[in-house]
Amino acid sequence: MSFLDSLRGMFSSSGPTLKKIDVDSRFARSRTAATGTMSNFFVAYDIERKEDVGVKILDPEKFELFEARFKGLNKPMEGEIALQMNHDLIVKTYEHGVTSKGERIIVMEYIRGPSMQDIIVRKRLELIDGMQMQLMREMAEALTYVHRSGFIHRDVCPRNFICTLPTEDQKVVSGVKLIDFGLTVPATPPFMAPGNRTGTPLYMSPEIVRRRSTDSRVDVFSLGVTFYCLLTFSHPWQGEVVTGRAALQHDTTEPTDLLERCDRIDPRLARVIMKMIQPNVDNRLKSIDEFLNLTHKVENAFVS
Repeated sequence: MSFLDSLRGMFSSSGPTLKKIDVDSRFARSRTAATGTMSNFFVAYDIERKEDVGVKILDPEKFELFEARFKGLNKPMEGEIALQMNHDLIVKTYEHGVTSKGERIIVMEYIRGPSMQDIIVRKRLELIDGMQMQLMREMAEALTYVHRSGFIHRDVCPRNFICTLPTEDQKVVSGVKLIDFGLTVPATPPFMAPGNRTGTPLYMSPEIVRRRSTDSRVDVFSLGVTFYCLLTFSHPWQGEVVTGRAALQHDTTEPTDLLERCDRIDPRLARVIMKMIQPNVDNRLKSIDEFLNLTHKVENAFVS
């Protein structure tokens, strides 16, 4: 028996209460949307629910290797965490279970629209022009809810925010929703201990990169970098290296000031975002809720 077969056997036998979901008979796939760090995601028509849904199937080997970091800590599974997230700015999770092949599966709301990553990489300003401040507030509100629910997302990045487009001919996005709780952990001491270096490198806080103790401020840092990229279509530590090695710059090189990249950004907003991406956690903004409080009078991300 191969290592992968062994893991699949473990999944099948370790969760007897998990619903068995027959992927082939239940879902009519329309397209593959994305391949994530630990999973494959596709859009499909759900014959049972009679609507389009997003289907996420976790890679068994990667899933087990990640969960092994928390052996004995009774960590909730991704599906369990996602089901707890009941907020208008977070993609709804309908159910989770296990496939006939022993793979963990999550069925969720399908959002029509591009990811924030797509907008940033392709510099699709026409889709978000005039909406930047609203989008940032919505992203912050979604993560504030996650934190108040007792969790740290740990993979905040543009890829994990999906923009909403109510109609096919919509010219500007109407909002944004948070997705993906694959790396999310409870905000309790056992899960904030040094050593868990997971996340998206370009948005990863120095304390994760250096395997130090963590708390919810890792999400503050990552969200600040995401805001910076949304406003400038460039990274605070812009460079040729985009692999995990790039994250080593986050506490060894000064980020480019936001106003240096774009002097039209409201200075009040720029100061707060630069505070969010402070490498020294003690100098960083204390919470995402603080971002909302400090910018509540900022009506537009840009000044005339």
